[in-house]
Amino acid sequence: TMAGQSGQNTRKGENLLQTPEQFERNFFLSQQFSPVHSRKLGFTRRQRDRRDLKEDENPEAKERRHKEMELKPLYKELLYTIAHKMGKPASAEVFTNSQLHQYLKEAFTMTDEEHKGLMEKVQNTEPPINCLMVTVKEAKEILGKDVSGFSDPYCLLMVLEEEEEKKSSRAKAKPSKYVVKGTVSHEKIYQTDIKKQTLNPIWNQTFILEFEDLSSTTFHLEMWDKDEEVSLTQKLEEIKTNLNSLRRMIKEAKKEKGTDDFLGNIVLRLQDLHCTEDNWYNLEPRTETYPNRGKCHLFLQFIHKARDGTLSAGRSAYTNYCGILQQFVQAYISKQQSSAPWKGALCGEAQTLLELYATQNDLSPFLQDLAKWVAYSKLYQSLEVDSSVLFHQLTSIEYHWHQQELPYQQKQELGDSLHGFLQYGLCLVSKYRDIFPPTPSATPKLHTLLRILVQICKTQAFQKLNPANFELHNEVHDAIVTGTEEWFTIKKGLHQPMTKDLTEIGSALARLIAEVQEDIKHNKDVWNRVFVSAVQVDVFTVVYQKFDSLLAQEVKATLSIMEDQMELNLSKSLFPVYLSLQAIHKDKAFLQKRGLLQLTNFHEGFRDALPYWLNQAFSTTLDRVVKAVQVDQLQPLQVGAVPIKHSSSAVDLVACIQPICHLWDQLSWPDPEEAFMLMVKLTEDVCKIVVNYCHLLKERVRVLSENSDHSIAINMLCVVVNDLEYLRSVLTRLPSQLNWEGLRIRTQSVIGQSQFENTLHSQLQQAKSILCKEIRSALDTLGKQLNTDIETHVRSMSTRRRIPSKSTEDAAAPLMRYLEQELQYMNENLVQENFNSLLTPLWQNSVKILYQVTNQHSQQEGLMVFCQRLLYTLQCLEQCFHADGNGLPQKALHSDEYKNLKAHLTHHSLTSHQLIEKFFKRKISEQVNYQGEKYGAVTLLTSYRKSDQRLHIEVLNAVSLLPMDSNGLSDPFVRLCLEPNHVFPEIEPRCTQYKSFSLCTNTKSYKCQTPGACLVVTVLDHDTLRPDDFEGEAFLALEDVPGVSKQEGEEVDSQMDSAPEQIRLPLMHPKPNEDSILKLLESRRGEREAQAFVKKRRQREKQSQEAAQQ
Repeated sequence: TMAGQSGQNTRKGENLLQTPEQFERNFFLSQQFSPVHSRKLGFTRRQRDRRDLKEDENPEAKERRHKEMELKPLYKELLYTIAHKMGKPASAEVFTNSQLHQYLKEAFTMTDEEHKGLMEKVQNTEPPINCLMVTVKEAKEILGKDVSGFSDPYCLLMVLEEEEEKKSSRAKAKPSKYVVKGTVSHEKIYQTDIKKQTLNPIWNQTFILEFEDLSSTTFHLEMWDKDEEVSLTQKLEEIKTNLNSLRRMIKEAKKEKGTDDFLGNIVLRLQDLHCTEDNWYNLEPRTETYPNRGKCHLFLQFIHKARDGTLSAGRSAYTNYCGILQQFVQAYISKQQSSAPWKGALCGEAQTLLELYATQNDLSPFLQDLAKWVAYSKLYQSLEVDSSVLFHQLTSIEYHWHQQELPYQQKQELGDSLHGFLQYGLCLVSKYRDIFPPTPSATPKLHTLLRILVQICKTQAFQKLNPANFELHNEVHDAIVTGTEEWFTIKKGLHQPMTKDLTEIGSALARLIAEVQEDIKHNKDVWNRVFVSAVQVDVFTVVYQKFDSLLAQEVKATLSIMEDQMELNLSKSLFPVYLSLQAIHKDKAFLQKRGLLQLTNFHEGFRDALPYWLNQAFSTTLDRVVKAVQVDQLQPLQVGAVPIKHSSSAVDLVACIQPICHLWDQLSWPDPEEAFMLMVKLTEDVCKIVVNYCHLLKERVRVLSENSDHSIAINMLCVVVNDLEYLRSVLTRLPSQLNWEGLRIRTQSVIGQSQFENTLHSQLQQAKSILCKEIRSALDTLGKQLNTDIETHVRSMSTRRRIPSKSTEDAAAPLMRYLEQELQYMNENLVQENFNSLLTPLWQNSVKILYQVTNQHSQQEGLMVFCQRLLYTLQCLEQCFHADGNGLPQKALHSDEYKNLKAHLTHHSLTSHQLIEKFFKRKISEQVNYQGEKYGAVTLLTSYRKSDQRLHIEVLNAVSLLPMDSNGLSDPFVRLCLEPNHVFPEIEPRCTQYKSFSLCTNTKSYKCQTPGACLVVTVLDHDTLRPDDFEGEAFLALEDVPGVSKQEGEEVDSQMDSAPEQIRLPLMHPKPNEDSILKLLESRRGEREAQAFVKKRRQREKQSQEAAQQ
């Protein structure tokens, strides 16, 4: 790693705890990185030789040498520290010497024998000089002893052994509040500077006080006010300005000149102190006069002087601290069972030993933090170290950098360490693909590394110690480019073709580009977020642009070898190459910086392979379709609540066609004109496959139907119809699936709208027409069988010999049961579109069959019952085919043929009475619509009295009658009768004479409202010798007579009579042989009433002037 080079730039001993194997590995890695970074970082120091590195040593020998040269000296230093420890550790947990020894043996992997031997060596060394280093920082709120209200404070510091302390206390009158000034020799007393006229003095002075026995020694600090002679003039001036100082002047007058005032003292037992103390202490009074005398801020630390120099062969305490720290961390991490990163924690024994060693050797916090940074940054290169550990140390170094000046060697070491870690980090960045794979656990580590590099570059220490112009953004960019080139070179070597075969060359290129494609994807989706957020480097753009040039060169070189040698297998090997390049080219949309890319027209090199790809897709799809049809049993794919009515081959066919459509998306051919021709070819291939499927399916039906019964054959035919319909729906969706509209917009500058429509849409329409034709053919086959059965049932139902034996409902029941069964079966087995397509011709044929059967009944006998039965059948068929709105709509059912048939059957199904009523209804309608008075007119006065239910008709006159006699005149009279006769059988016709005539008859009003109920007014010319001549006739609907029908506003039960009303009726003459009702009645030979009615009307036709005119 880069730390190997960094270690060589430091003084001897810094890398004590790196084994030779680790050093060689780290050094080798550092040599792989470009030397450009060393120049930019501004380093010119020569790398020192490692003469202790022996390449030919075996691992066991290296390990022994490492232990002897590096571990044992440190071990002796720690044993010496334990033997001469002073003060309490900061840790709440207190460890005995035996516990600390046991921990050391485990941390340094020393045997009992080795431990014993090293202990003996330590016991034979010279003991150190015990010292208490005291820093008097400041005081606050002390007493003001001068007239001015201030003091001139200074401090006296000393340590007293137990005997000296007793001697000092015996010399004082007040042993409880004694001071040592004047009782201890001046050599043992240390004095601070005198601070003039202040109550809050600041000294920041450090003193080292030597002592022998910790347990019997106390530390004393006395604070005094320096007394100096002042002139009388000055004192008087102070009195003028401050009368409150008068009391102090009186007090000072009693005091001897030159005597200092006592301000307070601090007494501390050394055995009660921690290794380091940084506290405010209360200044204690000598008397109780002024108990509150302020506080003093002291920093206390136990240190050694003159430690035995043979323990670690002259190595500095700082170097030893680094080695001890690294060994403790490695020991701690090796004991942890968890794989989580180390977060800076150490056991209590390690913390205690580090604190003792640092304080005894007077290592400043800055040096301790520097040592931790050096050790932790090296551990980061070999072990899992949490980023917060490094961030904390960098922050501490930045803080101390402004507070304390480092020695020259440590400055150099810090600079080398920061430089080495940066170089190591950039080396990792260049190899980020391998070291930080795109996984949720690895990418945060890359982000942490980049943040650490950023933090290093921000520190004042780095900027001062590395003055060269260094831009981390550019360095990371260069590292990514270099790493990408190296990665591509390695992958290219791994995917070299095994032979010179062109197919193998194409496959090797495909494998290489596939790896590049995956790498670009990871850079876009994963790594880019990390680099942008940490160092604002768009790694995706950097990598993409580099790969663009590398791939363009590689693809161009490979395709040039294959020029004019294209064949099927070679084209297959190139297809993955094209797809990968296409996917890579699409990713250009995510580039932050757009520019000319070398892969822009990469598709041009694959023109020769394109026809092979299309033919391969077509032949492969066709083979799959053939196999799908061969295994298809033509059964519905799924039955039940959500049925799937087509068979497996239809689904397989869609799945087979899908790759062809997918090929269009994969190719995404950029040239518009060539893309249009490509679409034409793909559409043509799809249509060919569909048509071929139709032929295969028909053959499959024939094969499976040969030995099957009729119902199974019908079922398979239904499935085939559903398959074809499903396929037709797939073809309908093909334009949107292939995005024809998008292609039309792309090609509108080179392909006209009409050419586009005529080419693509005509292809598709032709294939759909073939499908529709096959669907109709299959439906016709189903319909023919059903039509035959329907005709059989209808003819059986209408057979004359069965007419009397069954009711109409019973006769139609077999046909209805058959239709219900068959249509339900078809509905269950056909999709809705095909079921509706089957219903329409089936209904039309059913109407046609009924019409044919109707016309084939030539005999008039039983015609009415026959037509009634057919009419009932027609009504049942209509309900069956309509199916309460679920079948054919009413508009489709009520065709002209249906209407004609229903009218015909309805007409012939009427009884004679119904026909006669219908006849008179026609006459009434004809009377209402009759225009003019060609044959004259007759005037009536009509009314109906509800009170006595009497109909009153009075003939008032007749005008414009035809002359019937030879003299040009007539002898007219009027005959009145109520029709139909079966409604009014009890009422005889009445005749007038030669004057007015009235008719009064009893009749019920409901009879007058019967359909066709009317008053027939016949005007005749009386002849004596021959039959009376016919003048004309008129028909008055009885419901038009006042009082018969309810008038507007009249109550329902009203018995009031209506006023008579005059009605003028024009006379009419019947037209002979034009009334179909009379013809029908005439055909009913066996009904006397009908025959009599027809005879009467035929006679009237003979007398009609209309007959004479014809």
